[in-house]
Amino acid sequence: MAEPVRPLPGPGAPDVPAAGTALAGRASAGAEALPDDTAPPAGQDTRAARNGGDGASMPGGDWMSGAASAPEYDEASGPERQGAAAPEASAPHDGGSSGAACGSVDALRRLVAQVLGLAADAVGAGQGFTELGGDSIQAIQVVSRARAAGLLLTTRDVLRSDSLAALATTARSTDGPGAGEGPAEPPRRTGPVAATPIMAWLGELDGPVDTYHQSLVVRTPAAFRAEHAVRVVQSLLDTHDMLRLTVPGGAGAAAAECFVPPPGGIDAHTLVEHVHAPDATDTELPALTAGRIAAARHSLSPADGVMVRAVLVDRGPLRQGRLALVVHHLVVDGVSWRILQDDLRTCWERLAAGQDPVLEPAPTPFAHWADLIAADATSGRRMAEATRWAETLRPAPEPLGGICPLDRLDPESADRRLTLTLPPEVAEPLLTAVPGIVNGTVNDVLLTGLALAVLAWRRPVTGPADGGTVLVDVEGHGRQDIAGAPDLSRTVGWFTTVHPVRFDLGRPDLDDVRTDGPAAGAVLRMVKETLRAVPDHGIGHGLLRHGNSRTRPALAALGVPEIGFNYLGRFPMGDSADWSAAPGHDVALDESDDGLAMAHAVEVNAAAHDGPGGTALSATWTWAGNACPDDRAHALAHEWFAVLRALVAYAELPGAVGLTPSDVSLPGLGQADLDAFEAQFGELL
Repeated sequence: MAEPVRPLPGPGAPDVPAAGTALAGRASAGAEALPDDTAPPAGQDTRAARNGGDGASMPGGDWMSGAASAPEYDEASGPERQGAAAPEASAPHDGGSSGAACGSVDALRRLVAQVLGLAADAVGAGQGFTELGGDSIQAIQVVSRARAAGLLLTTRDVLRSDSLAALATTARSTDGPGAGEGPAEPPRRTGPVAATPIMAWLGELDGPVDTYHQSLVVRTPAAFRAEHAVRVVQSLLDTHDMLRLTVPGGAGAAAAECFVPPPGGIDAHTLVEHVHAPDATDTELPALTAGRIAAARHSLSPADGVMVRAVLVDRGPLRQGRLALVVHHLVVDGVSWRILQDDLRTCWERLAAGQDPVLEPAPTPFAHWADLIAADATSGRRMAEATRWAETLRPAPEPLGGICPLDRLDPESADRRLTLTLPPEVAEPLLTAVPGIVNGTVNDVLLTGLALAVLAWRRPVTGPADGGTVLVDVEGHGRQDIAGAPDLSRTVGWFTTVHPVRFDLGRPDLDDVRTDGPAAGAVLRMVKETLRAVPDHGIGHGLLRHGNSRTRPALAALGVPEIGFNYLGRFPMGDSADWSAAPGHDVALDESDDGLAMAHAVEVNAAAHDGPGGTALSATWTWAGNACPDDRAHALAHEWFAVLRALVAYAELPGAVGLTPSDVSLPGLGQADLDAFEAQFGELL
């Protein structure tokens, strides 16, 4: 599963193949990145915003639920700015806060600006985090950085608060009353780790997994030397328990037995390679570093507890170098990389100040989280979901047209990979205005486009009798606010969830969709409601499929959808500062030795990239050669982007707005009722 991400073509680039660019990988296990959907701008109903009002001015406005303006969708596909005013439109204010709260507001404005890559003066206290473009992965970063700055928040706080001023009122000081009070018994950090669903998923893959890894390459300060690298890596190992994970039977047996030894047992000196390269040019660095990464991955040894390798490419005291971290995927995901990247910067700042590079441990250790979800897997509320997941996975009347179902899919291959890019003039409204018309998320929009594209793509095979059912495996970052609401903002580990979604779309008028007609809006609402009905963002499917002996056999027998989807969120590009991601390398791209079979016949990984020319959207498609012909895969990829362009055009129409049942609090109110309401009062919405 891929978490991409190389620089993209320029702002004017059409959706054409971008050979060699990233996002390649196995869509079945890498949401991580920074992997599920977030809420619209908290406290803001987009229809009210368009009219300068506030939901209360609407006829019957009192039946709008709080969730209508701030539903809790804990994924990486937040609606970003949702068509809201530009950041500078909201002047900073203190909302009547006290002096202490004002200080918190200022601190939060700085933190949010850093995380979102915005200028500090572009972030107003009156703006909400999602209004500014934040998603749930970035909310986790805000929580982590706020803790380091002395403020305690939760991701729920960040996503639900309608302004940073309101968020500041929920923040507690880390040294305030009760802040230091932990549970009576501290959470377990070492010892056996309960099998998580994604560990079991890895064990079922056909092929070698001991070298299944991700990597990150960052720019290092000119003064950063080998002895610094050793101390930094040692601090990471001693702070983040899962980086010390030992799997006696090898990575594929993690679900059977694995454990975390106490800190201090692994010597970073044995894990850091120092490459002296004073003459290496900026052009030569990517290839040099990539070669050392390829060698380092083969020295990973889960059975011996060697989950991390580091390579320092040192160009001397006058030029930036490169530090590559190569980490087995069992112990890292896209969110983890953001944590580790911040920790690298923190360690260096402390070393440069003559201090020990001591890092704050995660409030919730991975081993504790694994215990929580293992217990949840056999709980009554999870068991109650079993029938739902079985119903979701029942065979679709029309599978992917042209796909040959096989027991074993071909391994992923660079020869069966296609990357397309939507330029900013299309991608920016796609990520903002289109979700905004239905109080939705980016996942709602992208999956609407995918479902419609699949229907159009297979219509020549299935004919007009196609019943309109599309099955998709959707990945998420897995750090849901469940199981006692643990704080996972600093926990390094592999949390990814994968769950099936069944879209029953009927027979939409595809010609109407292509010409920006109302059929596009109807399907968008339908897809949104389907996704809202998924309990706890799908974490229960993996728990029942892999962690419950009573439900495992039946769910395993149902197989997986033929297509896997992963939206990885937004990534800043083009920064040349120390500790920023180095150019020429994919961020958190998962790789393995040849022979690891694909998990789906067709997989798509998409990510948004914020660059100097605006925000672009790239998508990398991979497919199993023995299941899908190349021309069919290319056709589906281009069809998806064509439908996404049509959704952008539809969103520009005056009547392209619409409530859905999840936006309101009245029970039993269906889509037809809401459509009738909007037909009568549409001008006021």
